This record gives sequence, structure tokens and C-alpha cells, in this order.
Amino acid sequence: MIDLEELYSLQASLDAEIANNHHVTYESTFERRLLALIVEIGELANETRCFKYWSNKGPSAKEVVMDEFADGIHFLLSLGIPLHAKKYKYEIKKSDLDLTRQIHEIYKASIALLDHYDLAHYEDAFQKYLNLSASIGMSEDEIISSYKAKLKVNHVRQETNY
Repeated sequence: MIDLEELYSLQASLDAEIANNHHVTYESTFERRLLALIVEIGELANETRCFKYWSNKGPSAKEVVMDEFADGIHFLLSLGIPLHAKKYKYEIKKSDLDLTRQIHEIYKASIALLDHYDLAHYEDAFQKYLNLSASIGMSEDEIISSYKAKLKVNHVRQETNY
């Protein structure tokens, strides 16, 4: 069971810093945040190399994959804040689906938010994304530590006009 309550608070602080620096709101950036999530899912897929049937090269180093996974967590948390998401605890379940199919399912759940931006669809997308961590060998502690490491980078980026 992973508890994301602290991460929502940390993300809200980063989002407030971004809003202040760039004069944006959750409402004005919803579609861009959702697209950012979708792009990050693709970047994660690229680092896992799960779809590259034409190559014998394995996935990127675990740290690289974890960093990309953390990017997705950032955008999922950010998408949950304006919904007042209160589900902080998720049970991570290893899927029977192969990694490629899991990523397809995450894409579908994420894209569904475009037309159905509500808690039920949001929690479904977040659950599917978190379940992916089991398939790529990430522990709950690694999810949280990767998120916090990337959070530091993102704060520095805001401070340095990234």
C-alpha cells in the first residue's frame, strides 16, 4: 500500500510556484498538463524499450526508468489537485498484462480524462499507472524517493527560469 498524501502536498507547492512564475491556473493548463502526462508515459515506454521488437537492447538503467516514472507521478498528482482527490492510499497490484499492453491501458485511461475529468476516471488512471511500477521493478519507497528527487530538480528549474 502506497500513501501519496505527502506527495499531493509537495506537488501543490510546486504547482503554486509554477502558477506564480508563469501566471497560469489549473483551469488554463488542464489540456497541457494532460498532454504532458501522455508525453511522459511515452518517454517512460521509450526507456523501458518494451515495444521495440526490432531491437535486442534491454531497458535503460533503472535510475533512468525511475526518473521517467516520477515525471508521470508529478503530472498525475497535479491533475488530481483541482479534483480535490482524497484517495491517498493505493494498493499496487502486479498486472498479468505484458508491459506494452499495460502502457496502452494507461494511455486509454489518461486520454479518457479529456472527456471525463472526474475522480472515478482520475483514480482509474492513477491506479493503472501505479500498477506499472510493479512490472518495472519499482518498490513503493523507490516511487516516493524518485518523486522527491525529481521534485528538487523541478524546484531548481523554477528558480533558474527553466
